[in-house]
Amino acid sequence: MNRKKLGTIIVLSALLGSMLTVFAAGALLRSAGLYADDVLRFFGVMKFIQSRYVNAPDTTRLIDGAIDGMVASLDDPHSVYMPPSMFKELRQHTEGSFGGIGVTMGFKDNIVKIISVLEGTPGEAAGLRAGDEILAVDGVPTSELQNEEVALRIRGEAGTQVVLRILRDGVEQEYTITRDVIQVASVRGTMVEGTTIGYIRIGSFAEHTGEEFASEMNRLAGEGMTALIIDLRENPGGLITSCVAVAEQVVPAGTIVSVIDRDGSEEVYRSSLSARKYPIAVLIDENSASASEILAGALQDTDAGTIIGTTSYGKGSVQAVLPLFHEDGLKLTIAKYVTPNGRSIDGTGITPDIVVERSSTDTRDVQFDAAKRYLLEHPTL
Repeated sequence: MNRKKLGTIIVLSALLGSMLTVFAAGALLRSAGLYADDVLRFFGVMKFIQSRYVNAPDTTRLIDGAIDGMVASLDDPHSVYMPPSMFKELRQHTEGSFGGIGVTMGFKDNIVKIISVLEGTPGEAAGLRAGDEILAVDGVPTSELQNEEVALRIRGEAGTQVVLRILRDGVEQEYTITRDVIQVASVRGTMVEGTTIGYIRIGSFAEHTGEEFASEMNRLAGEGMTALIIDLRENPGGLITSCVAVAEQVVPAGTIVSVIDRDGSEEVYRSSLSARKYPIAVLIDENSASASEILAGALQDTDAGTIIGTTSYGKGSVQAVLPLFHEDGLKLTIAKYVTPNGRSIDGTGITPDIVVERSSTDTRDVQFDAAKRYLLEHPTL
């Protein structure tokens, strides 16, 4: 074979290889829902910025912004791109220890209010009160932030400061608060004075909530518990696995929750509890969300508990957290869940069996009193 023919073959092979590569790349892009013009627009804009923007841009920041924009375009308040600092704070929170100021917040109609202030925390020392509305965090209006962002901006490394603009009784005031390490046991229990009713408060579903709940159940059983109040008020949710670990201890054998993805595939979490031990009353309110609604819904649908309070938040979706390559992460809604009876509560919430409203003029916890009264009137299964 002469040199000219060999050269021709090499050129044709290269062209064929290039064409196959282009076709394969095109097929791969189409399988991901991408088309050539979209890819050209994206990389064209990035290249134009890199070559012509007045200041040399950081390419990593450009990509971060593109990811953030993609997630924001979903119009889903529960899906969020988390830069490294935010992702670190999320991990610390789910592990049960984090830097913060010690307040519980409620989110409703784009308004952020403080629900409670933990004793001995920077928030209490600064003079924050339940009912305060948070207007801004470090100068950024809360109306411009997603719920997750508000919470994670308030948290941060112990010793650093956060500035909150607070609205109280029609007056705005700024509070500069130094964060501290907030050690949070997600579960605490006690015996209701003068009764054999146990009371367990679950503040969130963190990594060790299932173990903490079992420990409190065993301790209260040793003190003679014959009935139980589970308080899920102001519980924003957390890890579905921890919620299931709690449910397995109080929900009778059968379905706890079904998680359904967009293709209709279903993952069913089940309890193998052979028998219920106690009559149970469950307290919920408008800030009981996500995993707390899973537990309340399972107890309600299986007739294992009586739900008391006000209609819950209505977050019937499941998020996955995906670590990325730069210590950042992505929190994305990947599925919806339904209760054992097939109810989707997204946007509607759990309606209590016994509705008890709270008022700012109440001098007692009327919802707790209603749960106590119910169990005293229904002392057996």
